[in-house]
Order: sequence, then C-alpha cells, then structure tokens
Amino acid sequence: MYTITHKKIKGRSLIALSNAAKTSKAELCLDQGGRLSSFTFEGIQVIADPEAIDYSQSYASSILFPFANRIKDGTFSLDNTTYTLDCNDTGLNNALHGLVYDKSFTCIHQEATVEQALVTLVYEDKGLAQGFPFAFKLQFIYILDKNGIQLAVSATNTDKKSFPFSMGWHPYFVSKNLYESYLIFNSSSQYTYDHQKIINGSYYANLPMPFQVEDHQLDQGFTLEESEVQFLTPEYNLTLSATKDNQFLQVYTPPQGNTIAIEPMTGAPNNFNTKTGLQMLVPKATYTTEWCIAIKSLLREKKDG
Repeated sequence: MYTITHKKIKGRSLIALSNAAKTSKAELCLDQGGRLSSFTFEGIQVIADPEAIDYSQSYASSILFPFANRIKDGTFSLDNTTYTLDCNDTGLNNALHGLVYDKSFTCIHQEATVEQALVTLVYEDKGLAQGFPFAFKLQFIYILDKNGIQLAVSATNTDKKSFPFSMGWHPYFVSKNLYESYLIFNSSSQYTYDHQKIINGSYYANLPMPFQVEDHQLDQGFTLEESEVQFLTPEYNLTLSATKDNQFLQVYTPPQGNTIAIEPMTGAPNNFNTKTGLQMLVPKATYTTEWCIAIKSLLREKKDG
C-alpha cells in the first residue's frame, strides 16, 4: 500500500509519497511552488537539490509558468502595451523562470492505493504580479508508482483577457558519477547566446549521441525532434518523456556536485518577445502538459541477475 504523509520541516509544508517498502519516495514542497524537492526510486536518489546552491538560485524542480527560462530585460509587448516584469535574474537584468516558483500551493485531493500515490495541488493567482496583470489557476497532479513519477500541469485562464504563456520544468537529476553518465535526445538545432544569456542565433546540433557528460560545464538550449530525453547513469537509466508540445530543452550542470538539470519546455527562452513556441490562453480555457519519469534500476538488474 502506498502512503501519503503531510509534515512540517523548518517551517516548510511538505507532502511525502512513498511505496509500501519505503524504498521509493517523492517529497513535495508546497511553499516553494509545489515543487518535487526530492525523489528516491528503489533506494537510489534520482532528484535532489544541487549541492551548496540555495533554492532561490537553483530553482530546483520548480514548474516554470507563465514563462520558462529568461525574458530579456523583463519586458515584452502585447496589444500595443509594454509590460515590465520583475528582473529576478539580477546579474543579467532578466526575468527568470516565471512567477510561481516561490508561491504556496494547497493540496485539494490525495489518493493512496496498492498501485500508486496521487496528490493534486492548486494555486490561484489574482493577476497582481508586476508586469503580468492576468489572473490564472494552476493545478499539479503528481503520481508515484512502480515505474517512476508523473506530473501533469494544467493552467486555466481565470482573467477576462487572453495572455501569452509557455511552460517548463526544472528538475536536477543526481548521478553517482556524472563523468560516466550520458544524455540521449534527438535535436535539430542548438542555440547561441549573447552576454545576457539571451538566444541570438542557432546552428545544427552536432552533439554525438549518446553524449557523455564527463566534466563539461553545460548551459545549453536545444530544439527537439522528439519530446523524450534519456539520462543514463551507473545506477539507473531514466527516460523523461513529455507531451509532444515540449519541443525545447535546456541542459545545465552546476559548478559543483553530481547533478544535472534537464529542463523540458513548451517554448524557447525569451519567447514573450521572439514568439518561438509562444501560445495564447483565452479566458476560461485550460492548457495541460505532462511529464513522465520512467526509471530502470541497474542495481536491481544486477541483484536479480
């Protein structure tokens, strides 16, 4: 029987989803954007915060909405009106990673069975944020089961006006040996960036696949031909799959530790200005995207073998 536990740690409201053996566990932080702050699968740490980096700087596992990655100078125009977002990427003077990464979510439903644990989290925004005066509602559904974890994100426009949006996810994956870990994905192009880390061009993506992470310091963006990324480590093999609208990918390795951010996105960085992958959400409409992490434990295979 799966279990769901609510708890408070250092003033944070957390929900833990666990399997019967307590070997697989997902921890959600309601006060930090409803994020998946930790994920262990069959005793192996898969998702965790990067070492020595505060969440306010890493945005680890945050859901990125209404924009993913950066908006240049925090400004964009819509219907002949210019909007200015808060530039929380202070060193580069950009708006970064949306508006909900630090918001408090509420659990409105939970269900634990012999096959899975499911929780539904909700946040409602009244449209008071600087530079984005549009009301919306977000719903996250997390499901932990024997194969891994799934996340469905739904955004509903509760405003009277349509608004632009893109969506993304920012999980950091742990490897026992990042040097001996590999990425596999099908990309048609790779981005180039200016001094503000804003896209200023692209070229044919020529990374060899599988791509060995080794000691590369990555902070690269790609367009995807398929909405699937594989991450192969000495302990587990992982497939991050998404609904087909996730055609953009950001990959980042922090300066220290054995973690790597693999970030699926429905739109390109700065798409409030470039329009690349940008969508409009009309009043009362709901948009949903899903991400699924399926894992194969190599340690279990060795044990069974």
